[in-house]
Amino acid sequence: MSTDLIDRIREIGARIPKQKELIQNEEATKTAFVLPFLSALGYNVFDPAEVVPEFTADVGTKKGEKVDYAIMMDGKPVMLVECKWCGTDLDQAEMSQLFRYFAVVEARIGILTNGVIYRFYTDLEEPNKMDKKPFFEVNLLDVQEQSVAELKKLSRSSFNLQEVLSAACDLKYTREIKRILADEMAQPSDDFARFFAERIHSGRITQNVKAQFVEITKKAFRSFLNDQITERLKSAMATPEPPSGEQVAQDTVEPEPEPDPEPRVVTTPEELEAYYLVKSILRNVVDPSRISYRDYVNAFSVLLDGNKRKIVVQFVFSERGKQIRFLTEDRTDYEKVPIEDLDDIYKHSERIIAETRKYENK
Repeated sequence: MSTDLIDRIREIGARIPKQKELIQNEEATKTAFVLPFLSALGYNVFDPAEVVPEFTADVGTKKGEKVDYAIMMDGKPVMLVECKWCGTDLDQAEMSQLFRYFAVVEARIGILTNGVIYRFYTDLEEPNKMDKKPFFEVNLLDVQEQSVAELKKLSRSSFNLQEVLSAACDLKYTREIKRILADEMAQPSDDFARFFAERIHSGRITQNVKAQFVEITKKAFRSFLNDQITERLKSAMATPEPPSGEQVAQDTVEPEPEPDPEPRVVTTPEELEAYYLVKSILRNVVDPSRISYRDYVNAFSVLLDGNKRKIVVQFVFSERGKQIRFLTEDRTDYEKVPIEDLDDIYKHSERIIAETRKYENK
């Protein structure tokens, strides 16, 4: 993966929180965020033969309709880009124009963006008809290395349509399976619980047995996730043994270790589980990719859009007990509520959703 690409993408992402509040319309969003993004992918945004602004095509009886950008290769459009203002919720965004263009233009990739989140579409389900769900999404406020590896395939230097479409198929269905698993993990459906009950329970699957297995399946999922996270943390923190036969000279004077300037932050499995529970609560409110976290020595915050000013909820887990915290109305302090265990987070679902919507309505 290109180090230059991930650096360029993260540089754009770092500018977004500082500039987003100043941007009031779609045109400013294009200039500040979208064009730099296309440029980072290697496209010459100043060459109208490569990036065509206000790309026009006649669609049925509609004449002279325009899509924001068409990315061209060998004189033909390969990607269409529909832009929205950076404050737009893409889940509610109007996409009819992009759908219509996709049906009549040669391009096989459609991009919907608000400059922060980029959603990539193609026609896996029906030829020449853009899928309703994206095959790939990247949030510039929370850029992962794997996302940049996929973006690399869409860059000018690496673009190969057949390879992109092949990857799109894997990405789309992997994304959907992960979404279904997240839903089932948060609240197993009867069918999902029955799947396990039929393989484990020797007797008849009555309604009571099924209800019992819903709770058992939920607990088993969490336990499995905790075990996986714990194993990864152990592996990451393990200190390798020196090779056999290697000895440290007795007369070597080892320098004293410098004290850490601040305590080390270790994200615990319990904190990660709380994060995934909040993510599942919000799955029908905002796109899950917009939910992230920031861990501190004494607290664990769940954020919207990676913005530390958009704290959805905060958790404090210590030997003295567990707390869930919400910002007060004046945003100067926290309302602290004790909880017994992580299941109690569900009791605060309405408040978590309300806190998230406050940021959406600003």
